[in-house]
Amino acid sequence: MSNIAFFGLGNMGASMAKNLVKAGFNTTVFDLVESQVQLLADAGANPSKSVAEAVSNADVVISMLPADKHVESLYFGEEGIVNNISANALFIDCSTIESSAAITIGKRLKQLGHRFIDAPVSGGVAGAAAGTLTFIVGGDKLDFESAEGFLNAMGKNIFHAGDVGAGQVAKICNNMLLAILMAGTSEALQMGIDNGLDPKVMSDIMLQSSGRNWTLELYNPCPDVMENVPSSKGYQGGFMVDLMNKDLGLAMSTAANKQSVVPLGQLAKSMFQIHGNAGNGKLDFSSIFNAYKHD
Repeated sequence: MSNIAFFGLGNMGASMAKNLVKAGFNTTVFDLVESQVQLLADAGANPSKSVAEAVSNADVVISMLPADKHVESLYFGEEGIVNNISANALFIDCSTIESSAAITIGKRLKQLGHRFIDAPVSGGVAGAAAGTLTFIVGGDKLDFESAEGFLNAMGKNIFHAGDVGAGQVAKICNNMLLAILMAGTSEALQMGIDNGLDPKVMSDIMLQSSGRNWTLELYNPCPDVMENVPSSKGYQGGFMVDLMNKDLGLAMSTAANKQSVVPLGQLAKSMFQIHGNAGNGKLDFSSIFNAYKHD
């Protein structure tokens, strides 16, 4: 039986760790927020008070953190994991970070006798809670296969995108397209509204036409067109504008590294950045619909 050390018990990580516990994995957790550690302890996880304590018996490390600097500090800092764990551990980083950072982290861990995969997720807070996340994995095939059991406990769709770093690239490509689709769908719906069309009727028409896309099917940005989506709940919950801006920033950096031509991605980045700077950063990203409204 593998011993898992899980780090990062935020809105996503806490639910992911809970699902590992539910699946029967021996899971030890650590987070800087003590109340989150207690929350997981109440759910059956083993609480710990330090990184060293969390990894003392671990052979698998799973991290879900905000940015690459947090991952690097957790792994390689003075009191970091590599100074407190046995060799040949499997590191699974589910954070969304720069692909170049993932590659560097993977190389450093390999030099120290460990294995590493980058496994960013798609599916949001609801998917984390339901255990239906999509994991997009970069890493050696054998390491991917070693991680599948843990990933299946937390998600529904598991993809091996390629070598280390490929998971991050695929995730960022997907989210850049999602931002473009959300902005474009909002634009089309508002133009219909401006010309006297009912947004529900307009949505139904596009769903049966060539404009059909995920945002229309599952995440309509216009309030009161679709039940149980953020747009019908004051744009609360879901995937925050601030997080979309983070991912679009990563997308632009990734594009610049290979001189990829991404004019629509750049436009979406500008739009979401303006929207976030206007005080909408904590709203769901579908709130970009409001940027098209006018008096």
